Amino acid sequence: MVAKYVYDFTEGNRNLKDLLGGKGANLAEMTNLGLPVPPGFTITSDACRHYLAEGVVPDGLEQEVAEHLDALESQMGRTLGQADDPLLVSVRSGAKFSMPGMMETVLNIGLNDESVHGLAKQAGGNDRFAWDSYRRLIQMFGKTVLGIDGDRFEEALEALKDRRQDTDLDANELQQLVETFKGIVREETGKDFPADPREQMRLAVMAVFDSWNAPRAILYRRQERIPADLGTAVNIVAMVFGNVGNDSGTGVAFTRDPGTGRQGLYGDYLQNAQGEDVVAGIRNTIPLEELERIDKHSYDELLTIMETLENHYKDLCDIEFTIERGKLWMLQTRVGKRTAAAAFCIATQLVDQGLITLDEAVTRVTGDQLAQLMFPRFDAAAEKKKIAKGMNASPGAAVGKAVFSSARAVELAERGEDVILVRRETNPDDLAGMIAARGILTSRGGKTSHAAVVARGMGKTCVCGAEELEVSTAERTFTAPGGVVVSEGDVISIDGTSGQVFLGEVPVVDSAVVEYFEGAAPDDDLVRAVDRIMRHADAARRLGVRANADTPDDAARARRFGAQGIGLCRTEHMFLGERRQLVEDLVLATDDAERQAALDALEPLQKADFTQIFEAMGGDPVTIRLIDPPLHEFLPDIVELSVKAATEEATEKDRKLLSAVKRLHEQNPMLGLRGVRLGLVIPGLFAMQVRAIAQAAKEVPGATPEIMIPLVAAVQELEAVRDEAAGILAEAGVEALIGTMIEVPRAALTAGQIAEAAEFFSFGTNDLTQMAWGFSRDDVEASFFSNYLDLGIFGVSPFESLDREGVGRLIEIAVREGRAARPGLHLGICGEHGGDPDSVHFCHEVGLDYVSCSPFRIPVARLEAGRAALAETDSDTR
Repeated sequence: MVAKYVYDFTEGNRNLKDLLGGKGANLAEMTNLGLPVPPGFTITSDACRHYLAEGVVPDGLEQEVAEHLDALESQMGRTLGQADDPLLVSVRSGAKFSMPGMMETVLNIGLNDESVHGLAKQAGGNDRFAWDSYRRLIQMFGKTVLGIDGDRFEEALEALKDRRQDTDLDANELQQLVETFKGIVREETGKDFPADPREQMRLAVMAVFDSWNAPRAILYRRQERIPADLGTAVNIVAMVFGNVGNDSGTGVAFTRDPGTGRQGLYGDYLQNAQGEDVVAGIRNTIPLEELERIDKHSYDELLTIMETLENHYKDLCDIEFTIERGKLWMLQTRVGKRTAAAAFCIATQLVDQGLITLDEAVTRVTGDQLAQLMFPRFDAAAEKKKIAKGMNASPGAAVGKAVFSSARAVELAERGEDVILVRRETNPDDLAGMIAARGILTSRGGKTSHAAVVARGMGKTCVCGAEELEVSTAERTFTAPGGVVVSEGDVISIDGTSGQVFLGEVPVVDSAVVEYFEGAAPDDDLVRAVDRIMRHADAARRLGVRANADTPDDAARARRFGAQGIGLCRTEHMFLGERRQLVEDLVLATDDAERQAALDALEPLQKADFTQIFEAMGGDPVTIRLIDPPLHEFLPDIVELSVKAATEEATEKDRKLLSAVKRLHEQNPMLGLRGVRLGLVIPGLFAMQVRAIAQAAKEVPGATPEIMIPLVAAVQELEAVRDEAAGILAEAGVEALIGTMIEVPRAALTAGQIAEAAEFFSFGTNDLTQMAWGFSRDDVEASFFSNYLDLGIFGVSPFESLDREGVGRLIEIAVREGRAARPGLHLGICGEHGGDPDSVHFCHEVGLDYVSCSPFRIPVARLEAGRAALAETDSDTR
């Protein structure tokens, strides 16, 4: 069967995103709905993948493109670049997942020195429009296809404008600019701008393919966790023009507010402009409502189409359109990016409208979005010095030093400083700085500009179109009304919810959603939506959610956030501070009596700790990990101690302590005397902890302790500790499960044996990841992980999201063999992955009973556990 690489819009549909990309699939869907879409065709992502892998386009592609272009020309009644009546096309990228502005687009393909006159004739003798279109082609083609620095063209344009709007340039000035642009092309490439329309199109297609691996596209994919091997489709579409005159224009519309979720008209419009003018923010737009006054017929038709698309897609739709001399054309639609708050509100609204079920509503929101809603907001009662107001493009509270370049934002962020990226307008090359910054502030652009769209997608606070600000990137300052000058490094605060800009640092307080989880939430649309989604997710989920908590305060907060127990209580945290002295006494003990005295002093303190935690958890299970790190971590630094021991003021204890620290020093302590090994080598240490647990459990009615033995690699280690612990529990008359943490690869591989002695497993994925990869987390994340991400070795850090292929396989083996040996084996996870959305889905899939994570991540884990269960149900019913 001969491969098919090109599809007419009439041949596709929205379910072919893998092949046609999101843009192509949705253009086909709108075409088949009978909406006014300019005709065109799509080159598949299969062709792109072949090109990127082999360096050449696949056999047969050029012939297919030629045949579809011939058909398009026949349909339009004119040929590409025809001198007296030219057909012009756009060449647009379109990947499966939306990547706004990250890849390339070239408009007005087909213009040259002859066809520009034919275009003017088409437009009723509008020479200005024709030359404006021609200069746009050379500018876009030069930057995108020929790799010329875009500033060359911008500088020439700005010099000609001389503080005027681009719409104020007349035909003669634009013709002059075309010649200037062609001169730049000759100077930079040594060749003339290509006049052959089909050659223009061929080169533009290659440039779009190549843009898949442009640095900004790679960075965006990494940020959004988009696979690197998908490639992009290419859409070739008959041009329609919004820059013919004031009866024309272009706009972006959303079927409801992507910032808040409120229903109603939302978007931007720009008269006498092409699409890139809107998203680039080079001219400030007008609200979409103004279109009713300018062109009521097109406005009414647009509203009807928006309703049709939202009902068809059953979701918020993002729409790009152009009006050419009073005729409305739909250029794109997609399920729109939205803020986290809008996502929750829209999901529940669609349920109330009968468009989706509550099950679907839960799958429409994510744990990452919920986490964004838990970020702080500005304190309403705090004193603030407002210096400007712009458009509330992406909500949130952001405080940081003002910086005026992407590079500077990255530089300071890498030093651990908070920054606000300030620009006249952003473009795709600013992506690295946008990621690094706490928030983004622009003086130009609307709510659908590049800055706004990308910020919303990333959950970044953003204020756009603050026209009161005069931004000078050269001087690295901006001037606000009243003569207030903010220089690079000065602290500002921006409120993406109100659009306000403040001088200095504004204090922040807990978000309304955190207040909801704390039990003191305001009654508003967002909180009601979150509550409704969370209740349904809790009802749907199979996985339990516990907390990693070491103190009564952490335990109490975890319970308020919905924890069903503690999955990891780390006892080593209880040996810090003033208690270090008792640990030193334990290390310095020279005989059994001294060692027992130190343990006897520690035991009541441990008992008190456990008693308070049991009380805070009110009968929910508490998994207590016996002491895990090596003893030297509780002792003074060897260098400081050596200096002190060498002084005249040194005591005999100082010298003994130095000797003990030297004796305990290990080259690689994380692989040395720690965990179960420590409990076996120091008699009475684990027994003291188990007695403290048992005594505390007896004092707290309903207490449900579970005792976890760390770092077990062989069943014999576990058996030795288990037998002693079981005896202590029996003597105290306390029941408690005894299990182990699976954090050593050998434990996972011998899980069948270990399950014979363990009543539960808890996967310690932090250490399991370190040992499986041979990485020291404390070292490698700072030293070379960024290189691994750049090289594509990692899509995301294995410490952030569980490595399914390696570490995940070890877990699958342990689950399968552990349950085969002990069918009732209780299984959980307590590494940091317990609060990572993708990792929670993995835990559901492999059959764990619960996940455990930090208190703040508990709501995220609850939501994702519900989403995982509903996704499985949906898959089963398909």
